[in-house]
Amino acid sequence: MPDPTIAPARADGPGYLATGPRVGIRPFTRADGAEFTARARQSQELHRPWLFPPKTPEAYAAYADTLIGDPAKAGFLVCERGSGAIAGFININNIVEGGFRSGALGYGAFAHAAGRGLMREALGLVVAYAFGELRLHRLEINVQPGNAASIALARSAGFRLEGFSPDFLFVDGAWRDHQRWALTVEMTSPPQ
Repeated sequence: MPDPTIAPARADGPGYLATGPRVGIRPFTRADGAEFTARARQSQELHRPWLFPPKTPEAYAAYADTLIGDPAKAGFLVCERGSGAIAGFININNIVEGGFRSGALGYGAFAHAAGRGLMREALGLVVAYAFGELRLHRLEINVQPGNAASIALARSAGFRLEGFSPDFLFVDGAWRDHQRWALTVEMTSPPQ
């Protein structure tokens, strides 16, 4: 249930890149900091030990600036339609163009939205945007083997398990093993 003390930075409507029946995706803005960080603080128990989104205005500003200003990243806020409340986020990191046309997905739901299917709907919107508007050919999701919820989301979105990467990412003070999930699409135009 949404927290009535957290006011969404934006209402439903303008600014969505894509919408589904229950969610819309839109770019991060600096104005989203108060709501995003409040939801991140409320979701610490859900996120640990897998994820550490920014919880202070300063940390959010730095995080948002990298997503807003870096052509190798695309950040999307997952917002509930109607209320505009931020339900989570999905980022495409390490975007490589040219013959590779790939990116690595990272995501997180906020506690009030977890288990409601909103992230599954939003992931479908982001995948369609990545393969359409961004013209990517491949998306990867790297997940720690014990993160059952994230693995279930990747699997439900049609990603296939491709392998295991030991000591892949530095998370929570240590190098962590990850499963590598991927999804590809055949482009209608030749690589440029």
